[in-house]
Amino acid sequence: MSKNIYVGNLAWGASDEDLHSLFSEFGEVISARVVMDRETGRSRGFGFVEMDDEGALQAIEALNGNNYMGRDLRVNEAQPRERRPRY
Repeated sequence: MSKNIYVGNLAWGASDEDLHSLFSEFGEVISARVVMDRETGRSRGFGFVEMDDEGALQAIEALNGNNYMGRDLRVNEAQPRERRPRY
């Protein structure tokens, strides 16, 4: 099984590759993605990493609150997105 991890408070310059290399020391990274604003193309300051369960738990424990690229990361298991009403 794999877990989806939310990574918040990312530095604006962080890339998908940065996330991948940061998390790869804890296990196999299936995917790593920084969420970009559709209109501006700039980072929204958060991303998601998918990796195996055991590595994910270790990464969350080790990286939550750690300083990375000048920012204290918020790292936890991603929660399903809430449904928003369409207008």
